[in-house]
Amino acid sequence: MPVLDSVPNVVFKTRVRDESVEGPNPFRWQDTSSEDIFKGKKVVVFSLPGAFTPTCSSNHLPRYEELFEQFKAEGIDEIYCISVNDAFVMFQWANHIGAKNIKMLPDGNGEFTRKMGMLVDKSNLGFGQRSWRYSMLVDDGKIDKIFVEPDFGDNCPTDPFEVSDADTMLAYLKGTESKGVSEPVREFIG
Repeated sequence: MPVLDSVPNVVFKTRVRDESVEGPNPFRWQDTSSEDIFKGKKVVVFSLPGAFTPTCSSNHLPRYEELFEQFKAEGIDEIYCISVNDAFVMFQWANHIGAKNIKMLPDGNGEFTRKMGMLVDKSNLGFGQRSWRYSMLVDDGKIDKIFVEPDFGDNCPTDPFEVSDADTMLAYLKGTESKGVSEPVREFIG
């Protein structure tokens, strides 16, 4: 199976604030491409199974938010949290957590996740198709480093959270990586 060296080219369906929109919900739909997100930037992306889920809400997203300034000091332009959830859910989750610096990236159709080779079946939990947990460093669209959680597969009875955390990525950026194993992303097209 080929190893991905660049992020897939997809269009994300996002919502952006627009004061010209009347009413209590001043947002409009905006298509945002992979190129819009990654071109000419050094970006950290972390992907997780779902908004409002326990590990994602108690540690994964909050820790990236907490360490945001340290990531900036290491030359990171932006940090994105991606999940196979829609824009409305991602927006409400960010509000609930109090995320101000991490950009939420809805992959409602799972297209980016599928093209990354990270779409798994979590029907055993009633989730349907979701993302496997991983993090990656992307430099101008090229995948520089990726940390994929162990035991990748459909209906995994556990939710490993050992290497896609903020501290592991920050240690890698600082050159002090001390835990975990990173693996190249492989395309899993069945």
